Amino acid sequence: MLWHLGPSSLQQALRALPLPAWRYYAVTGSTNDEALAWAEAGAAEGCLVVAEAQTRGRGRSGRRWWTHPEAALALSVIARPLPGEQAALHRFTAWGAVALAEMLRETYRLPAEVKWPNDVLLQGRKVAGVLAEAVWEGDLPVAVVVGIGLNLAPESVPSAGAVDFPVGCVADALGAVPPRWPMLAALLQAMWRWRYRLHSVEFVQAWERYLAYRGQTVQAGAVSGVLMGLDADGRLRLRLPAGEERSLVALEGHLRTVDSQRDFI
Repeated sequence: MLWHLGPSSLQQALRALPLPAWRYYAVTGSTNDEALAWAEAGAAEGCLVVAEAQTRGRGRSGRRWWTHPEAALALSVIARPLPGEQAALHRFTAWGAVALAEMLRETYRLPAEVKWPNDVLLQGRKVAGVLAEAVWEGDLPVAVVVGIGLNLAPESVPSAGAVDFPVGCVADALGAVPPRWPMLAALLQAMWRWRYRLHSVEFVQAWERYLAYRGQTVQAGAVSGVLMGLDADGRLRLRLPAGEERSLVALEGHLRTVDSQRDFI
């Protein structure tokens, strides 16, 4: 599939960033697939794949992710895990989500939240998802590809019948569709600020600070309880009805509020 450096406006937005290389696709199946193949071929830490449209974009658990041309951001960043990071790959998903929430808050003054473990919400609606996938050599993860899909314009929002959680776009909260490439550059800058601090206390504190549903009763897979926050490893802390606390490493299905009356939850 053909790639190049993209339009001049994209090149201008990325020029000042510490990117070893990037590939731009007008249309591709999945930016993660392109980045995984590139990583297997030896692409360095920080290489970027970005696309105008995806035909086979995907989210967690194989769910489809829609990427309408010129209405969203679809990108994947290649990371090379350090030895201390190889046993905690879930933090790369958090890396994308925390950086995106922080960028929307600090650059655009939007109250973005992270719906653990991999979604970003605005006004209670999902506007972005993060999918981290690894390249393995035996039992060793030698690369992690962090894919991010961010809905910008109303055209990026699928119909209600095609999704199982309320979905929105940045334009709904901002009142206008933001220019894509400056937003991409701001997101990448936020990612670079955190890149080598994924195991820091400050990173978990930021992750918890942006966490959606804190203090609310939630259903997390098969478990329900009050969402208290995160533990030191980034696991979800719930206070169960009997009063004990439980930490969750992962969950099947959506994290959702028990008392919500939204149609999709």
